[in-house]
Amino acid sequence: MDPAIRAALAEDVGSGDLTTEAAVDANARGRGTLHAKAAGLAAGLDVFARVFALLDPGARVRGSVKDGDEVAPGEALLEIDAGTRALLTGERTALNLVQRMSGVATLTARFVALAAGRARVLDTRKTTPGLRVFDKYAVRCGGGENHRFGLFDEAMIKNNHLDASEHSIGELIKRLRAARGSELRITVEARNETEALAAAAGGADVVMLDNMAPDLMATVSARVRAAAGGAIELEASGGIDLDNVAAVAASGVDRVSIGALTHSAPALDLSFAVEPAP
Repeated sequence: MDPAIRAALAEDVGSGDLTTEAAVDANARGRGTLHAKAAGLAAGLDVFARVFALLDPGARVRGSVKDGDEVAPGEALLEIDAGTRALLTGERTALNLVQRMSGVATLTARFVALAAGRARVLDTRKTTPGLRVFDKYAVRCGGGENHRFGLFDEAMIKNNHLDASEHSIGELIKRLRAARGSELRITVEARNETEALAAAAGGADVVMLDNMAPDLMATVSARVRAAAGGAIELEASGGIDLDNVAAVAASGVDRVSIGALTHSAPALDLSFAVEPAP
């Protein structure tokens, strides 16, 4: 996590914290307490604490709340004893990270609860550049699962690949297998039943049913499973929100991928109070 945190600090601090350096003695010690101002799930507490450890290696952290725990308004999540300058300089960077991560975890948990075990909830690559590792970790804190981390660890044939290529779905799957071997995991995004059946026939590991209504998804899912003999995963994607995720999860798919987990999650309201060390 350190490179991302250092980059965030460099963005905020630049050549120095002008106000803190003028107002606070370099040797002053303080205590900062992180509080929840809204109900939700905590995520990123280690990331929060690491910000201050990078500014003051002698920082000490106390707290019983763990990532993934539910928190209530007014609850103290952790305390940090450190140099007062470090606490004040790192406050905004640390809050920005933990509030975003806790918001992602909280929203993910809502989707997971509505899916009710009928389908797994996965994230996507729709993350904030530079913060993907934090976004995807927060999804797991909320009970979700991670899709591929990037373009390098799993192949996904999307509609733009098909439209920009002269090859069919089956041919593209063969080319990927020839280039990367049989162990490569391949997902194919299908816009209709024809593409879904072609993906199954070509040997895709996952067929992604994109932007289909739940009733159509149920029909296509059954036909793809029958064609593949059951040895295939089906994924729903596109246009999935809190209002329709329950119906989508009940349509017969194995998993549901939701970009909103990371691109639209509201930050969880948290606050950080700094006072002189006792």
